Amino acid sequence: MADLFTQTASTQLYRMFLAVLFFHTSEFILAVSIHGRSKVSLSSLLISRGYLVAMAFSVLEYAFEIWMFPDLKEHWGISNLGLVMVLIGEIIRKLAIITAGQAFTHLIRTRHEEQHELVTHGVYGLVRHPSYSAFLIWAVGTQVMLCNPVSTVGFAAVVWRFFSKRIPYEEYYLRRFFGSNYLDYAKRTPSGVPFVK
Repeated sequence: MADLFTQTASTQLYRMFLAVLFFHTSEFILAVSIHGRSKVSLSSLLISRGYLVAMAFSVLEYAFEIWMFPDLKEHWGISNLGLVMVLIGEIIRKLAIITAGQAFTHLIRTRHEEQHELVTHGVYGLVRHPSYSAFLIWAVGTQVMLCNPVSTVGFAAVVWRFFSKRIPYEEYYLRRFFGSNYLDYAKRTPSGVPFVK
């Protein structure tokens, strides 16, 4: 276990924990600043049991691999690529939240509310679900940053599967709320998550 205290492990694990801490606290702060404290719960931190299990598995994978295959973690080009992915994902996600403003919530709306508008400008002009594509980039980036091959594939598969189910469900309501305006927008703008139309 002394391998967990090497310069490589210290740097890579520090980066990952800092990325996770910043992501979740900034999500909560943004939600409070947009919607007010009374309308935001701890669910805005986006931390579920499955998410905690996945993160714990990734740290266990890291510990096992740095102990058994320490050279695997010395690929700094790959680790730095993961850091870039984390930063890109973070920036796009926060741009999506700020651009949508009151229209952005962490829970899918099933009733149309007065302040809920169809946002098609900014990052939403490039993809329909920029916050989802950004989270996919960010989540996979955390594992690339750790040079975790198993968790990289696992995170990509699990996050993709989650959004491949969430997007059709969310878009059902968006079509109900915005009708032909949403249909036209969806025709000209990709979802932002690979292989999800």
